[in-house]
Amino acid sequence: MARAPLLQLNDISLTFGGDPVFDELSLVIQPGDRVALVGRNGSGKSTLMKVMAGLVEPDRGDVILPPGTTVGYMEQDPSMEGFATLGDFAASELDEAESYKVDMVAEGLKFDPDGDPATASGGERRRAALAKLLAEAPELMLLDEPTNHLDIQAIAWLEDQLKQTRAGFVLISHDRAFLRALTRATLWIDRGQVRRQEKGFGAFEEWRDATWAEEDTQRHKLDRKIKAEARWAVEGISARRKRNQGRVRALQDLREQRADMIRRQGTAAMEVAGGPTSGKRVIEAKGISKSYGDTVILQPLDIRIQRGDRVAFVGPNGVGKTTLLKMLTGELQPDTGTVIQGTNLEVAVFDQARAQLDPEMTLWDSLTGTPEMRVGGAADQIMVRGQPRHVVGYLKDFLFSEAQARAPVKSLSGGEKARLLLARILAKPSNLLVLDEPTNDLDIETLDLLQDLLGEYDGTVLLVSHDRDFLDRVATQTVAFEGQGRATIYAGGWSDYQNQKPAAADVTEPRGAKQVPDSKSSGAPTPTPSLSFTDRHRLKELPEVISRLEAEIDKLETLLGDPELFTREPVKFRKATEALVARQAALGKAEDEWLDLEARVE
Repeated sequence: MARAPLLQLNDISLTFGGDPVFDELSLVIQPGDRVALVGRNGSGKSTLMKVMAGLVEPDRGDVILPPGTTVGYMEQDPSMEGFATLGDFAASELDEAESYKVDMVAEGLKFDPDGDPATASGGERRRAALAKLLAEAPELMLLDEPTNHLDIQAIAWLEDQLKQTRAGFVLISHDRAFLRALTRATLWIDRGQVRRQEKGFGAFEEWRDATWAEEDTQRHKLDRKIKAEARWAVEGISARRKRNQGRVRALQDLREQRADMIRRQGTAAMEVAGGPTSGKRVIEAKGISKSYGDTVILQPLDIRIQRGDRVAFVGPNGVGKTTLLKMLTGELQPDTGTVIQGTNLEVAVFDQARAQLDPEMTLWDSLTGTPEMRVGGAADQIMVRGQPRHVVGYLKDFLFSEAQARAPVKSLSGGEKARLLLARILAKPSNLLVLDEPTNDLDIETLDLLQDLLGEYDGTVLLVSHDRDFLDRVATQTVAFEGQGRATIYAGGWSDYQNQKPAAADVTEPRGAKQVPDSKSSGAPTPTPSLSFTDRHRLKELPEVISRLEAEIDKLETLLGDPELFTREPVKFRKATEALVARQAALGKAEDEWLDLEARVE
């Protein structure tokens, strides 16, 4: 018998003051669905997810949730008032006996459950919200940008968890590799319509381009029809005293239909202005290192960066990628070694904290208030790649409306702040771009454009990102932080690094662990790795698992010991035989796992 859907939306309509966000939208989420929810920034993805979660009430239509179905939504900015720790918030809906699940998830996501919500960063609060959802394990998970603020190792851990879950989930993410690995269906929001394809994200771009190509063909046909009807409307009036009002209205409908077709939101009209050509040697560092107290951030490193290189820096959050960038650009002095910068450098910096943006300033003032962009005494003109531009016109290049120009920066979404910062740095001629986490919050089309621009840029690029697909598309070499302050240089992007790195390389580090010098250089013995929280919990529960499997095997063997079972109940005999084989295999696997964990403890 077919199972009931997890969630059903029937004829949903929703308007926020102007044009409808959705109109007569219907969709169904089935048990086990793994759905990518895609669309441009501002198209309504998060709003639709909130409707699914019951947090936003539609103007019309029905949200149908079968009785007893559990739905979990990962909040972007959760309220933690009344909770002493992040862990208390994450475990708030769990029974006390299940609170250990939060610690297991916290280890994978790399956040401290004992952290104080009052002082936690936005990223820590988001990771706590994600941990809460994963620990509760609802039947339907609604995940809005879960990879933001996660490093590559935590993203890989989350990807593995979602691959193993039996729950259904709807996923919003700009991380192509993450979407391709996890999804089996795609919901595409485009101009208020939601289309569904029963294929994962890997097939989305081909589907989108084919849809738009078909629209372009239909638009050309419609243009010809509109011209013919418009000619009739003009010429026919002189021949008749009374218009055919029905035909005139039909012409108006055709024009509105065409307007809908061309309302496809364009990509940001970004363009990188190359500055004066730098010297062939851009940066050369010899023997640079950095420590803070007993914590080694970077062991001695030599690196030479030449004009045109695209160098990616990868590793866990907090390992020292930004510190190395600052040493290479001269913002921070190394403890040892030297950094020599080439001649004629013009540097543009995109910082992950968006610290260059004042949240209280308007978008207008954020551009006109920048001395190098101001055009004389003009209040509405800025200098863009050596040419004066009206501030509103330039903002429209980055998909901001005229109404947003006077809005404060603090009213922008994360993706919009990223676009505003890109507008500032791309207006300035440069030959060295330093991009620290530029991919966070950008939609896929804007990422595509940024990737193309970097490919055409005739300067040098230093890049920090956790987006594996973006790294593969952009980087020509990768500097990987591999633990204990070691940084190793590899040719190519993320996938090339994965193929080249030694099998023993481990870029993950326990939460809160101090980095120490490499044991090979210090002469100290390599410590035996302690068990993770997950492994310790598994070691504790394995004896019970083994006992249960042994008991089940005894019962099945007793049942199969009946010599007449095969002839009397052949179906039962077959199922019991299959179950016995499966239990014996599981027992062998559990015993091997227990022996392995015990050996690691010893």
